[in-house]
Amino acid sequence: MALRKIRLFGDEILRKKSREVEVVNEKIRQILDDMAETMYNTENGGGLAAPQIGILKRLVVIDMGQGLIKLVNPRIIKQEGSQEVIEGCLSNPNVFGKVLRPEKVTVEALNENGEEITLTGKGDLAKCFCHEIDHLEGLLFTDFVTEYI
Repeated sequence: MALRKIRLFGDEILRKKSREVEVVNEKIRQILDDMAETMYNTENGGGLAAPQIGILKRLVVIDMGQGLIKLVNPRIIKQEGSQEVIEGCLSNPNVFGKVLRPEKVTVEALNENGEEITLTGKGDLAKCFCHEIDHLEGLLFTDFVTEYI
């Protein structure tokens, strides 16, 4: 595993759309491991998307306290409710704002072994799913902020 450099706000790669992963292989698993190590070694890291380390692939890692989740080609298939949340981003340190997100989301993806999985997240996990998947579309939480704090 290796620590990767996190790309910061203003880096044009953060605004590009990520490509689908065709095959989940050892190279993809290594990127996911590097992403997890980078997230865990960055203050306030609860999630990280591949574009944040300069890789335009649809890869996400998340740990909101219930263990590490590694997602390949994640997509939100269902949203329910609404919640106002406070978000920040490892690519935009020390900037926080209020954002409206779904209260509950269901995500389909592949795991690190290429197996299809479906996960449902509520509250903070739902927020994190949305935030990280937005990165794969070239969207940043600042695009949705209703009030900076």
